[in-house]
Amino acid sequence: MDEQTGQQQQTARNGRRVVIAGAGMAGVQTAVALREQGFTGPVTLIGAEPHQPYDRPPLSKAVLLGTAESSAFDIDFDALDVTLRLGLDVTGLRPDARELDTPQGPVPYDVLVLATGAEPLTLPGAEDVPGVHLLRTLDDAARLRPVLERRHRVVVVGAGWIGAEFATAARAAGCEVTVVEAAARPLAGALPAEAAAPMARWYEESGAVLLTGARVAAVEPGRVELADGRVLPADAVVVGIGARPATRWLAGSGIALGPDGSVTADASLRTSLPDVYAVGDCASFPSARYGERLLVHHWDNALQGPRTVAAAVTAGPEGGGADPVYDPVPYFWSEQFGRFVQYAGHHAEADALVRRGDPDGPAWSVCWLRSGALVAVLAVGRPRDLAQGRRLIESGAELDPDRVADPSVPLKSATR
Repeated sequence: MDEQTGQQQQTARNGRRVVIAGAGMAGVQTAVALREQGFTGPVTLIGAEPHQPYDRPPLSKAVLLGTAESSAFDIDFDALDVTLRLGLDVTGLRPDARELDTPQGPVPYDVLVLATGAEPLTLPGAEDVPGVHLLRTLDDAARLRPVLERRHRVVVVGAGWIGAEFATAARAAGCEVTVVEAAARPLAGALPAEAAAPMARWYEESGAVLLTGARVAAVEPGRVELADGRVLPADAVVVGIGARPATRWLAGSGIALGPDGSVTADASLRTSLPDVYAVGDCASFPSARYGERLLVHHWDNALQGPRTVAAAVTAGPEGGGADPVYDPVPYFWSEQFGRFVQYAGHHAEADALVRRGDPDGPAWSVCWLRSGALVAVLAVGRPRDLAQGRRLIESGAELDPDRVADPSVPLKSATR
């Protein structure tokens, strides 16, 4: 390719209209990454909520407790020349016409990025009961703030990450808190028993009541009835039982979806349709590192994936060279009951679990190994273990399990 042809192709790529459906972290960072990587064409960011795009983690912390009014991104969209269309739902996709359907009419695109995130699961039969809340949006946090201010009796359904973080905030505000979990332990969907069991004590230490193996039979105004007949008084009920990719609007579009509802993107985050990409909570991707398709509903994935999408978009189908590949070490963190909890990696195929430190103490870690190599690490109050462990996962170095088990030995010094 001569220089003139290359310049012509670059001009053509930069002239394409990019539309990003979703104005959360993944959508916003895609717009930012496109500009950072030199894309100069039109970029439109569509958000279903009327608010300026905002970060979600503070919703269960500072925003909920009233120490911050919002968590809007500190981004000058005008300076980036990004068009915001807020308060606009996307209702369908017509790839033949290269248009998104919205209540305000079609939105044409040359390149489309799906970044619609995830939607919280609701408790069947409780959706319209007064006093039942979710915690996913800025409006959700605003509705819950008076609950904390009035120190209500609160029942939290689900002892996952959101349930634990809300219970933490509610106890800090002086609420009476009962957490109802259908599984036998907290975080049953995220961590094995050996890792999650010590966390059950955190609830009691905070003054919250944790009921495990407890299923909700009915929710009525002022009360929650459990399947075993117990009745819990509740001025408010907060449901945190998980989320699913927000992709139902794509039905009939030709986009390939997985059994979990995720858009099945490839290693460059391209979808099954030409010039359509997917990123963040709505998309799964193949991980060569772990040998399986991953769906990661966490902040870091929504931050990192957009760089791959932007690289693929700016290169274009005729860009030449190797395709960008997205294969991260998944990472997330949580603040709960006075502890800083971090996790990196993917432990599903591990063949050994090694503890570092006393799980009854304030700081400890769990490491998962596969054929001697670290594949995942959970760190409670040990951020150095997390930082060093993440690098060891990336390198694939083989570790000495005995040295890993010694909390006085830095993880980086446990290599064979």
